[in-house]
Amino acid sequence: MSNTGIPRSSNPIMQSRLDRNPAGIYYYSRKRKRLKQVLTGMLSLLLIFSLCFLGFLFVPFQPFEKLRELWVTSAMTTMSHQYLATYLFSEAEIKKIMDNDKATDLGNSDPSNIKMLGTSKNTGSELIDISQKGFKGYLLKIKDPGRVKVAATRYLGKIGEKAEDIAKENGASAVINGGVFDDPKGNGNGGQPLGILISGGHILYKDPIHTFDIIGLNKDNVLVLGHYTLDQIKQMGIRDAVTFSPFLVVDGKPAITHGDGGWGIAPRTAIGQTRDGSILMLVIDGRQIGSLGATLKDVQDVMLEYGAYNVANLDGGASSVLYYNGKIVNHPSSQYGERYAPSFFIVK
Repeated sequence: MSNTGIPRSSNPIMQSRLDRNPAGIYYYSRKRKRLKQVLTGMLSLLLIFSLCFLGFLFVPFQPFEKLRELWVTSAMTTMSHQYLATYLFSEAEIKKIMDNDKATDLGNSDPSNIKMLGTSKNTGSELIDISQKGFKGYLLKIKDPGRVKVAATRYLGKIGEKAEDIAKENGASAVINGGVFDDPKGNGNGGQPLGILISGGHILYKDPIHTFDIIGLNKDNVLVLGHYTLDQIKQMGIRDAVTFSPFLVVDGKPAITHGDGGWGIAPRTAIGQTRDGSILMLVIDGRQIGSLGATLKDVQDVMLEYGAYNVANLDGGASSVLYYNGKIVNHPSSQYGERYAPSFFIVK
């Protein structure tokens, strides 16, 4: 320890640099932390793909065919490791594997099925550790759905923001990442949403298409899932919404009844609502030692276990984040920590 209180490096070259610029110790520390996160992510992916590689050796046997499917779906849901699938399989083969176990489209949810049971009188929230074999995760239960909104980056179309920044700007006690956004080769800046983005009754963005896949809340605080035109969205009084898919539970019916959902193992974020109106926010870590990630079937099952009546998958992977009571609760898989994103679900 130096007389300035700054630790000394065991590397003479590095220490000479720090002597000239003591503040560099923090930059050096961040670089080491990022390197550790990168290596951890690579090791977790390597473990998944090493296990799945057995599938190529024993294709005739059903268990190993499933491992082969897991290899392809896990690779294709990453932005930087899709070559692990595309190098070995044709586009047609990949599509067949991806479509094999995908969630069934159950259509639109019926808002009239949600019966609010005095939720506006209970403003509490509960954070539940739902970790199990294979992954670590958290479920946040919000009793009053009126507290849940959609927030967007102040720099929409230019650059996204982090969950912590969104929480501070909006006075939010909780934040999870939201809808889909343009992210070419995983190098985007998180500023450009896709689909539709509605906040506080204002349409902040919409693609030039006829029908939108929406995950949103109407003026009665009911979570609405479905495929709607812009006119229908306005008529339904949708106050906050983003776009993503698939819908995992619609009016109490699970969309995945066989297989794992076809999206492999990855970090996950989802939002749901119980029949009495409570909102459920789920975030699962992945691509890390101790938490490889979850399938869409895992997400569906956890949400059903906690009483979800409607559930939608949100943007996952490196975007998955949960901010709660002043800190990031989970461990985002990106080597840079929290990612910049254009939209978030927040709890006021």
